[in-house]
Amino acid sequence: MRAHVAAQTATFAEKLLDLVPAPPATMLDIGSGDGLIAWAAFSRWPYVNVTMTDISPALLLQAQAQAHSRNVASQCGFVLTNAETLAGVADSSQNLVTSRSALAYVADKPAAFRAALRVLRPGGIISIAEPLFRDQALSLNRLGQACAAMANPLAALLHRWQAAQFLDTSDALRANPIINYAEQDLFNFARQAGFQDVHLELHIDEQQAPPRDWETFCAMSPHPLAPSSAQILATRFSPAERKILEAAIRPRIEKGGFGTTSRMIYLRGRKAE
Repeated sequence: MRAHVAAQTATFAEKLLDLVPAPPATMLDIGSGDGLIAWAAFSRWPYVNVTMTDISPALLLQAQAQAHSRNVASQCGFVLTNAETLAGVADSSQNLVTSRSALAYVADKPAAFRAALRVLRPGGIISIAEPLFRDQALSLNRLGQACAAMANPLAALLHRWQAAQFLDTSDALRANPIINYAEQDLFNFARQAGFQDVHLELHIDEQQAPPRDWETFCAMSPHPLAPSSAQILATRFSPAERKILEAAIRPRIEKGGFGTTSRMIYLRGRKAE
């Protein structure tokens, strides 16, 4: 399952870099984690200098260790900072700013776009890939309303499970940074920050889920802010309810082959010369 997820995230990284019109001399990756975008960039542009930023000291140390193992440490910098300020990164110092599934979790997204513009050199490029969870949350909201009007115990249990991961009330939708935006919002944030020639693509892809063992499935969550299914089952359901849910879902999970949908927003913009 780890290999399956790694292959999927690699496609996001490659598409993000495909949008970059020319090899950059310097680039900054926002929320770099363990360095997914950086390593993909080095495979394309061996002489690029990369600054990796994150709010997690542990992840930056992990990325730093990988940089040494890949023999690119001399071309890497590591800055502990948030996306809203990019504190510690000099003005007009980068040719390229990237982000993959990082700005989605930032509460003040307009500030993050302004910070990206600040650190870019004139003519520099921003290229990001961010997930769109809003459609799932809105569908869940509609399911909750339907469950209230029908007598379907299993549907009600499934709704409670999914609501623990995506939230389903109007107030929660407005307050949660990973849900309260759509593709048009990111486009507008980029334009309002001052980016020009903004290009946005929304990719909606259906894939067949691979077979998974039940324990692996329960250990996973759909996004970093969500509890795992195991945590939800243990804390929000009675033993009898857990038995009903497992009987209904486990065979499908272990067989695989059902459709799953991913939604990714790709955005590119340019800082004025």
